[in-house]
Amino acid sequence: MTGPQPAALDLRLLLPCLGAWGIGAWALSWSGGVRASVALASVVGVLVLLAAGVRYRGRHARPSLRRDGPAVLALGLVAAALVLGASAAHESTRRVGPVDELAHERAMIRAEGIVLTEPIVRAGRGSGDEGGEAPQQVLLRVRLESVTARGVTTRVDAPVYVRAQAEWSQVGWHDRITLSGKLAPADLADPEVALLSPRGPPAPVGDRSLVRRAAEHLRAGLRQAVEPLPADARGLLPALVIGDTSMTPEDLTDDMLVTGMSHLSAVSGSNVAVVLAALIGACRAAGLPRRWRPWVAGAGLAFFVVLARPEPSVIRAATMGAIGLLGMSTDRRGAGTPALCAAVLALLAFDPWLARSYGFVLSTLATLGLLLLVRPWSAAINAHLPRRLHLIGPAVAIPVAAQLVCGPVVVLLQGDVSIVAVAANLVAAPFVAPATVLGVSAALVAVVSATLAGLVAWCGAPFALAIAWTARVSADVPGGAMPWPDGPPGAVLLTVVTTLVVLGGPWAIRRTRASPLIALGLVVVVVAGAVPTRSFAWPPSGWRVVACDVGQGDGLVLASGPGRAVLVDVGPEDGGIDGCLRRLGVGTLDAVVLTHFHDDHVGDLASVIDGRAVGQVIVSPVEDPQWAVRRVHEIAGERGVPVRTARAGERWRIGAVTATTWWPSRTMAGGSAANNGSIVLHVEVGEVSALLLGDIEREAGGAIRLALRRDPAMAAAATDLDVVKMPHHGSSNLDLGLMDAVAAPIALVSVGADNTYGHPTPTALAWAARHGARVLRTDRHGDVAVLDGPTVVTAR
Repeated sequence: MTGPQPAALDLRLLLPCLGAWGIGAWALSWSGGVRASVALASVVGVLVLLAAGVRYRGRHARPSLRRDGPAVLALGLVAAALVLGASAAHESTRRVGPVDELAHERAMIRAEGIVLTEPIVRAGRGSGDEGGEAPQQVLLRVRLESVTARGVTTRVDAPVYVRAQAEWSQVGWHDRITLSGKLAPADLADPEVALLSPRGPPAPVGDRSLVRRAAEHLRAGLRQAVEPLPADARGLLPALVIGDTSMTPEDLTDDMLVTGMSHLSAVSGSNVAVVLAALIGACRAAGLPRRWRPWVAGAGLAFFVVLARPEPSVIRAATMGAIGLLGMSTDRRGAGTPALCAAVLALLAFDPWLARSYGFVLSTLATLGLLLLVRPWSAAINAHLPRRLHLIGPAVAIPVAAQLVCGPVVVLLQGDVSIVAVAANLVAAPFVAPATVLGVSAALVAVVSATLAGLVAWCGAPFALAIAWTARVSADVPGGAMPWPDGPPGAVLLTVVTTLVVLGGPWAIRRTRASPLIALGLVVVVVAGAVPTRSFAWPPSGWRVVACDVGQGDGLVLASGPGRAVLVDVGPEDGGIDGCLRRLGVGTLDAVVLTHFHDDHVGDLASVIDGRAVGQVIVSPVEDPQWAVRRVHEIAGERGVPVRTARAGERWRIGAVTATTWWPSRTMAGGSAANNGSIVLHVEVGEVSALLLGDIEREAGGAIRLALRRDPAMAAAATDLDVVKMPHHGSSNLDLGLMDAVAAPIALVSVGADNTYGHPTPTALAWAARHGARVLRTDRHGDVAVLDGPTVVTAR
């Protein structure tokens, strides 16, 4: 006698949902009128199909493929009409009023509005006031409700994207504020109507609601409870529970990103599923009647959303987590996919701009992978295990399924395929649930006792530290990522490979059981495909130039001898240059060249000098900003390292490094004086010839281009380059004439992941494509090494 069979999957809504999603993403570039017209046409198409279906059914009583096809098409048209109609309504509502026109005129306004997101604080770049630090930048979205311009006040409903100074960091989600600033136009497909640069701080209007004050009290209690914890635990627990990543160390965030664990460093569907599972388990343990459990779970989910802030990302996570839990249950499995499709359509109607959100795509794909793959794969794994070990099946199947279905989208973002992601998530999985539950418990207990909340937080700390340790160790695994074609071709290729694996996997397993030789052959093929073409060892033997991944900054290492190097720029503070030097085995720096005095090039000087022998520091003659100049001299002076100023035209040789200073020969009047005052070096290291362009902008680039015409030696060197370090992290503010003159087979871009500057820009990438240059980016490839040849080896 067999037990009840699990419900079959219902995939009827999947194709219509995907079609409506694709049309919705495409339609974001259309005007509101075009969207409404296409939505109306979809409704007409549905009516035509319904009429045809009624007539057909009158003649054919039995179902057939001919009837199923129009039914699917009708569902697709209904879904498209829903998404496009909602998108048109949103567009019509937000364009009402003068904001769009004022933005195109770049007008000054006074306004009242509601803050839609928690402010994101970014480290500033460039010079601050005399003696001060570089200013921070605060990013957030605000929905304007009234706008005053040219003496006229108008009621509006217009979301704007705000880039402000540090004085805006204290506003909170859903605060009502008044503000003044200058508008600028946004792209038609952007979720915001305009960009706004504030003039001065915001002014609060009214008091926060009781619910918001209670939620903020809980959030503040959790932050206080985790304050004494080690840094990694102090950052991860609030990130898991309330989505607050402000205390997460930047290097841990980077490590979790490259190991496919970034979904654990913020509120995600998996965290929501953990909370719901804990609530349902508690209800079952308390003997609560079954009919009351969904209500308790729903109330708990609503509380969790309010605690984490009901921003679009949190609502998305809550929706996907609930559906994933529904699909994993034995008696509700058949409802999982229709519920997912319905939720996707509802979310797209609620916020049409989710259609182009990578986060939304990844959440949906991960949930779909759980619904389609986890149960059969778990059963297949558990079929070979004793009953007491049946937890292993889903523990293995969940991360494998999620990584497999999300892989093509991740390739678009990172340009490689992580080999360690599945193993890292598998190792971290047992620690996520206790860390999340104990984090929520600490927030609740903080209402009663801060001391007791601290004890609960300490109980959760080991689990959070285990997650962090997994990410850090996995990120340092040599060859942890396999190079893969980036962009749409790479995504399509990985999709094909994934499809073949999913469809051909069962056949391969059956064949390997029948023939050991086939099993051996498959192992060889898989290993050959997974092993990177480069060596697993890092650093690669014979490296000449290494661009270190220091985030949004520069740090280039030139090998001058065994264990010795010349370092060009040191990156921002805590950017990771020290770790890069340690991985390269560099204990002595014959020279540190600081191309200019912006923080993303000089910020980590202290960690570079401490613990190493440093011969000298070479700096730009353009001493701007002054506070940074003083800081560099203080750090070097306190450690007894001499500082000298570079001069254009000088040539020096240290060990295997020969360098010629091309720039600066004068201070430029236009653009950024500091950027245009960057030291530009032509270096030869072994057989590698490289041009390092610092952060020069268009003005300095034009001056160097003219110098190339007058100096035959410079012109000759420009035609024989192997590597060019792109200026200013791939900015569009460059002199294309100079770039054409110094084109090289390899273009290095030292840039931070998800930076707010849009680096590298389409202009810079188009230049590289036009010259056939291979672009190596530290945000995607990690540390990049250039060897004689030239040969390129990347750390990812």
